[in-house]
Amino acid sequence: MYRAIAANKRNTFFIMAVFVAIIGAIGWIVSYYYGNVDITYYVLGIAVIYALIQYFIASKLLISMSGAEEITKSDNPRLYRIVENLAITTGIQTPKVYIINDPAPNAFATGRDPKHAVVAATSGLLEIMDDRELEAVIAHEMGHVQNYDIRVSMIAFGLVSAIGLLTDIILRMFFFGNDRRDNNMSPVILVIGIIAIILAPILATIIQLAVSRQREYLADATGALTTRDPEGLASALEKLQQFGRPMKKQNTASAHLYINDPLKPGVFNRLFSTHPPLADRIARLRTNANKF
Repeated sequence: MYRAIAANKRNTFFIMAVFVAIIGAIGWIVSYYYGNVDITYYVLGIAVIYALIQYFIASKLLISMSGAEEITKSDNPRLYRIVENLAITTGIQTPKVYIINDPAPNAFATGRDPKHAVVAATSGLLEIMDDRELEAVIAHEMGHVQNYDIRVSMIAFGLVSAIGLLTDIILRMFFFGNDRRDNNMSPVILVIGIIAIILAPILATIIQLAVSRQREYLADATGALTTRDPEGLASALEKLQQFGRPMKKQNTASAHLYINDPLKPGVFNRLFSTHPPLADRIARLRTNANKF
């Protein structure tokens, strides 16, 4: 487990390097198009600044988009005490606790690090889960906090957003801008450049989703180790399988943070799923029950 956490921290730098390489490639294409190498540095600088801003404010934006409201212990003693007890068990600072008024059973964790963490659960989750299952779900979310998944998610979210913004601006420049020095540029090179810029945000999203799926398995294992009750989480995931539904406020940018996919099912969502199948997660928990 500690090796996995250390690997997560190392992967943070790897992910940043991959995204920076994608952004650098976009900058080089634009520099080549306009004949000015300085554009590459401007593109990198703007993307890094934008990603840093997202890193620090993204959790607040995500909370706002979800409609979550912060609670105190007196507002919902059951949920708050579970979060508090798990924080003591894991030795981390108690995260801020939020409730989302939504009948769809779901939960998520976000924040920059364990000292700035947030745990949120929907009203639908609180209704269908018994105490054992609710503890297992919150332990899973706290697992994301322990493993620094929330940091990786925030960095990936910021960089994917930066790449999406840059490609949108650059494509507009290509099609509507006229200030190009090399009017004799090969159409083949131009087409390849445009295709690369179009594919860049798709590649960035695929990387983000692959990372997200692996972190769900790790958070399941971490939660099961924390509670020493893998069957509790397996039972909770079965209920999500049975009663899960799309959330009222859906957002593809934050879907990867939830314990269960909050989006409306569709061909595109299945292709770019942020979560491994619930059946696979349940099977892993029960197969490895003796190891926890």
